[in-house]
Amino acid sequence: MAEQPAIMSLAEAGAKSEAKSEVDVPEQGAAQQPQEEMPPTVVVDDVHLIYRVHGAAAGKGSATSALSRLALRKKAAGITEVHAVRGVSFVAYKGQAIGLIGRNGSGKSTILRCIAGLLPPTTGKIYSDGQPSLLGVNAAMMNDLTGERNIILGCLAMGMTQREADDKYDDIATFSGLNNYNGKDFLRLPMRTYSSGMASRLRFSIAAARTHDVLMIDEALATGDRDFQLKSEARIRRLREEAGTVFLVSHSMKSIRDTCDRVIWLDQGVIKMDGPTTEVVDAYEGK
Repeated sequence: MAEQPAIMSLAEAGAKSEAKSEVDVPEQGAAQQPQEEMPPTVVVDDVHLIYRVHGAAAGKGSATSALSRLALRKKAAGITEVHAVRGVSFVAYKGQAIGLIGRNGSGKSTILRCIAGLLPPTTGKIYSDGQPSLLGVNAAMMNDLTGERNIILGCLAMGMTQREADDKYDDIATFSGLNNYNGKDFLRLPMRTYSSGMASRLRFSIAAARTHDVLMIDEALATGDRDFQLKSEARIRRLREEAGTVFLVSHSMKSIRDTCDRVIWLDQGVIKMDGPTTEVVDAYEGK
């Protein structure tokens, strides 16, 4: 089994002398400022992520053939490797809102999951100052519980005390709009009755209820009506002002332009361009 590269804090990385030689700040354009002006919050250093998809070849998927391969210590047929992220390196700084754009399959969501610690890189290292929070991950939602209970559960999962969760409840309920959605209080109903858009509203509302060191949002603004999208964008800008770092994956270039001050364009797992929002989005749109 391949060694799992560690995901550690920048403070821990700084304590290791070898880390200084391993982590170089890439020159990615005007969006990156000197470290003495804005402290780094995330360093992604030459990260590769390879998915291994296991599947039996035609005519060799029976239980007998599987037992035979096991007895003979042979590898299963039909293993396919997908190189989803290829040598990605960048530094994110405190106060930035960074958009990740690219076609489907370009590696945007994969790199977010690597930063969050959900997918250990095949090779390379990731350093973070604080705990990165991927939208919906820290809010541990349970479909059989009501929206009310999920709000409290999600707050507790993000490290709040019971009192803090109780104090935040009204703000989260109001922000989500589910306490009066089409004339009905859906927070009193189990989450299994929610549409995917309603569930996304609640996840975003819970995740945005606290200030995060690093908040990562994957397509959150693509759901809900225009009013909720505007509220979400305003909340992200507020998170930036509160000195957090925000990553936003979206296919909506308007959301990217309205929310982000820096954009990373990924193509087939490689950074194609990294720089100011207008410059990168114009290039992506072929302007």
